[in-house]
Order: sequence, then C-alpha cells, then structure tokens
Amino acid sequence: MSDGNSRSITSNQSGVHEDLIKVVDKHLNSEFRKPYAPFSVATFEYLQTKVEAFLNQNPNGSIILDSCCGVGESSYHHAVANPDCFVVGIDKSEHRIDKHEHHHLNKVNNCELVRGDLNDLWRMIADADWPIKAHFILYPNPWPKSKHLQRRWHGAPVFKYIPKLGGQLTVRSNWPIYIQEFAMALEQCGIKADVMDYSSEESITPFERKYWASGQKSVQLVAELNN
Repeated sequence: MSDGNSRSITSNQSGVHEDLIKVVDKHLNSEFRKPYAPFSVATFEYLQTKVEAFLNQNPNGSIILDSCCGVGESSYHHAVANPDCFVVGIDKSEHRIDKHEHHHLNKVNNCELVRGDLNDLWRMIADADWPIKAHFILYPNPWPKSKHLQRRWHGAPVFKYIPKLGGQLTVRSNWPIYIQEFAMALEQCGIKADVMDYSSEESITPFERKYWASGQKSVQLVAELNN
C-alpha cells in the first residue's frame, strides 16, 4: 500500500494529527466487529497450512511477516537473510503480487506471497499465535490528507492487533509524520518505539529505491512487541 510514485508527500498536516490520541484510544477500547470476508478465511487457511508445514520441518523456526509487501522484493530479501524463518508477504493488490519477479527468479523456498486484506488477516494471525520473529510494514500508503487519519494503519480499528502479533516491528515511510504518529499510537499501547532516519547501501523495495534516487529520506521506527 504505497503512495504510488516517488514524489515527496504533500499534506495539509504540519505535524501529528490533533485527533490521533482520541482516535487511537477509541479503537483500543472498542471491539472491532468487522466480519471476516470468505476470501480472507480461505487465504488464512492456505497460509496456516504453509506455516504449519514449515514449523513441522523446522521446530525451532519462526515467521517473518512482510505486510504491504508490494511486488515482494522485500520479502525475498528477508527470506534470503533468514533461512531459518518462513516469510509471509501480504499485499492487497493482486497486480503487485503477480509481479514478484524476485520470488520467481531466485526460487527461494521459505517465502509465500499472497493477496489479502490485512484488516482480516492480522486478526486471524494474532488469534493463531504464530511465532513471529519480525514484522515489517514498509512504505504503507500514508493517506496524507488530514481527513484520512483513520485510513492510516495507526488510525484504523485494526491497529490494536498489531502489538498482539508480536516480534520486532519495523515501519518505514518517506513521510516523517506517519512514523511520528505510529510511534505515538504504540505509546498508547504501552510500547516504546525507537524512531530514526534510515539509510542503507541497498534498497529492498522499489519505492525505497525511487525515494532515495529522488533525494528523499526514509524514517523508521523499531519496536519490540510482546505477544
């Protein structure tokens, strides 16, 4: 769920949204009753079979969750760097998932990419208590208009399930306000996040590559979650 281009983000917000804390508190203290879509149930059951098969063969293994994975380039990098883990990449766009050249060309066998609705899948994964080592949300759609706060992950009802997934959470964006808000939302859950500029000699997503090529910086938060 990226912003779709390499241009810098423009917003009518100059800082953290004034309603952020109120919105997060409302969602933390209310039940998220959205029914699971049949497609989401089928997708989760498919992933559960893959995860169980991996863990049966690797009893000490763990899961890396790559949410909003786009074409899956980041998922491939995570799989190569963590051969003892099973990487699950999820994106809402079938078009992007179908373009996962890295996964096809390099034939990694510890990675699975699926199209899915994270509003459903995060809840089902949390309930299933997967042994998640790390969770990446790299360059999600920032929804930079002030009126769209509740479309950002930290402003959405499903946000309360992210801490329940566990593992080390890493979120990156080219819009610093997004990361500042996400960190404040985690703080409302009693979780401290470290926020910093992020750079590397190698980019691991197409958007990361485009942003850096255009002179934009990435901002990252990292938080240790207990499930």
